[in-house]
Amino acid sequence: MAAFDYLIVGCGMFGAVFARRAAEAGRRVMVIDKRSHIAGNCYSEKLAGVEVHHYGPHIFHTDNERVWQFVNRFARFNHYLHHGRVRHSGRTLSFPINLMTLSQLWGVNTPAEAEARLAEARIPCEQPRNLRDWILSQVGEELYEVFVRGYTTKQWGRDPAELPPSIIRRIPIRQTYDDRYFADQYQGIPIGGYTQMFENMLDHELIRVELEVDYFEEAESLNGSAQNVVYTGKIDEYFDYRFGELEYRSLRFEHEVLDGDFQGAAIVNYTEAGVPHTRITEHKHFEFLSSPKTVITREYPDAGGRDKVPYYPIRDTANAELYEQYRAEAQRVGLLLGGRLATYQYYDMHQVVAQALTLADKQFGESLVTVTQSGLLRAA
Repeated sequence: MAAFDYLIVGCGMFGAVFARRAAEAGRRVMVIDKRSHIAGNCYSEKLAGVEVHHYGPHIFHTDNERVWQFVNRFARFNHYLHHGRVRHSGRTLSFPINLMTLSQLWGVNTPAEAEARLAEARIPCEQPRNLRDWILSQVGEELYEVFVRGYTTKQWGRDPAELPPSIIRRIPIRQTYDDRYFADQYQGIPIGGYTQMFENMLDHELIRVELEVDYFEEAESLNGSAQNVVYTGKIDEYFDYRFGELEYRSLRFEHEVLDGDFQGAAIVNYTEAGVPHTRITEHKHFEFLSSPKTVITREYPDAGGRDKVPYYPIRDTANAELYEQYRAEAQRVGLLLGGRLATYQYYDMHQVVAQALTLADKQFGESLVTVTQSGLLRAA
């Protein structure tokens, strides 16, 4: 008899949520991770008295009450609401694009004035097939140059004309002074940090966590220890790249401890192509701290590769078709998939929680729910 009902490969958001649900359903679970810590890319740690988002900023937001209630079982969330800022040509601008942005750039002051200017600026395109054409059809050339072209080229390593519109459509464009980045009902940062939230989630007598375990070095014995495998890593790596390599973008981070306050906001995006980093995060502003020290993180986009940490799947047509081959193979062998890498989707945290709850419901026979494109849970 296998020692565990489920082996979960990866201790990020999907793995931890599914592990907790499985344990609460009476299943024995082992969670492994190649890294030396839990929480995946959500991992946070104290540095100079500040909780630092080690792998880039993570802001939890959702409209789904079930998702919100679940994460609130393991953490209290503060009331942080993200208001974006962009640095371009020596100016700091409000972002996402809203009436304040248009007032800063064009001097307009009302929704009617904003719409009139945008109507003049738009470059019509009946069926935009790429990111550049879509954003030009919404806001025109000037705003595309200030906010999109340089940043997107750095982030994805491709010209915006080579990327799908779905990447940019998730960012709102408003003709009001509402400059919230997310409009979701529930938003915030876990008080005490994400790592503490994961510790609480994994604190169950039926959950065993093993770190610094390379699944591919011990796959045979690990698979034999469990009746089911839930895999959250790169799906092409699982199948030894037999159909070819899926494309990902990676990131590189530089953390620095400084005195005082560096930029007066949690995140500032740098959209000019000539600036190598895409954004600077000042972590203490997530916690509303007025501490004498501050920690900033410069974030640099990087090419993907087998030796790099994958962050963003490049889900263009060719990669999506390749992924379908791997998905079909996973289904054939009974491998359970979840998370950004295994399902090759650019998910936010709340969508991953929803995805994990959906799989748990299917596995354990409770009320069936599904994940929509927006990441919301809906009854089937």
